[in-house]
Amino acid sequence: MQDFFSWLGETLGEIIRFVVDLLLVFFYNLGASARGFFDGLASALGIPATLVSLAVLLLGLWLLYLALRALLRRSLIATLIWAVLGVTVLSWLIY
Repeated sequence: MQDFFSWLGETLGEIIRFVVDLLLVFFYNLGASARGFFDGLASALGIPATLVSLAVLLLGLWLLYLALRALLRRSLIATLIWAVLGVTVLSWLIY
């Protein structure tokens, strides 16, 4: 009877170990893929791959999105304001 529980414990331990190793490989590859994506994006835009530059890039794109939404609402003044702000923020980043 003790051999059965010993075998059961070893099998359960091996299954848990396999699942943990699988998750480690998955998250390592996910992190490496995200890092490669941001490095490629930053090098294509000519900006440093820092968190601040990516935040400023997202802010500029968000402002351009607001300009597009204002354009779809047929609000010309708001479109111009959001577009100028978006282009200004992106021009600070991309030199």
